[in-house]
Amino acid sequence: MNHAPHPPSSAPAGAASADGPPDSQSSPRPPIAPAPTDSPPPVIDIRELSKVYATGDVEVHALRSVGLTIRRGEMVAIMGQSGSGKSTLMNIIGTLDRPTSGSYRLDGVKVEDLSETDLARLRNQKIGFVFQSFNLLARHTAVANVEVPLVYARIGKAERRRRAIESLQRVGLGDRMDHHPNQLSGGQQQRVAIARAIVTAPVLLLADEPTGALDTEMTSQIMNLFCELHRSGMTVVLVTHEHDVAAYAQRVVRFRDGKIVADEQQPERRHAP
Repeated sequence: MNHAPHPPSSAPAGAASADGPPDSQSSPRPPIAPAPTDSPPPVIDIRELSKVYATGDVEVHALRSVGLTIRRGEMVAIMGQSGSGKSTLMNIIGTLDRPTSGSYRLDGVKVEDLSETDLARLRNQKIGFVFQSFNLLARHTAVANVEVPLVYARIGKAERRRRAIESLQRVGLGDRMDHHPNQLSGGQQQRVAIARAIVTAPVLLLADEPTGALDTEMTSQIMNLFCELHRSGMTVVLVTHEHDVAAYAQRVVRFRDGKIVADEQQPERRHAP
């Protein structure tokens, strides 16, 4: 069973509602801090994680006692066929779903006991989402789309615009800021989505089949952009079923029947040939 993620109504970094964000001028939300520690915690620390879905009288075990650690600065691909558990894991990593049992710490913060309000705040502060379908607001310009997570973070208008422009320039779209999604190619729309995902400086960039709607040339460009972001120090997790996409990662984690069946390091590939 493949439980694909959707942007939650609480609007994390990288997601927006169809009606657009509220225009809040309130003070910025305080960050959710991890417990004190002598060394930086892993970005993702999952232990004995299980997820069971009830369908009538039938229980579906989507995840079975999964353990996974992803440290700051890693670029990891999570692979598996439909029904393998990879999408369920992504939903839990992205705090879009809760586990049935086990523990999950995101950048040192214990996730499973947080309220929905605190989960939404954690999502906005620590995770940048990139989806296959871009999820851009059609009536907003590129720069306004990138500003969305900052609106929910209650960042002031001038600072929002400054950060959004800087983020678009970082992904090579400084000359497309005033374009609407229907004026952009698929690859350019995904660049806007990536700019939106990184505008809050999240600890984790979480991408679900980010090249699934792109042709081969655009796929290469987008994956090279992910590599550049990784090289700058960002932690990147890609959920994919495409071997060519997974080849860009430092590490590949493979799922089957709700379990990790392989976790392998591989030679880094910074750019496509």
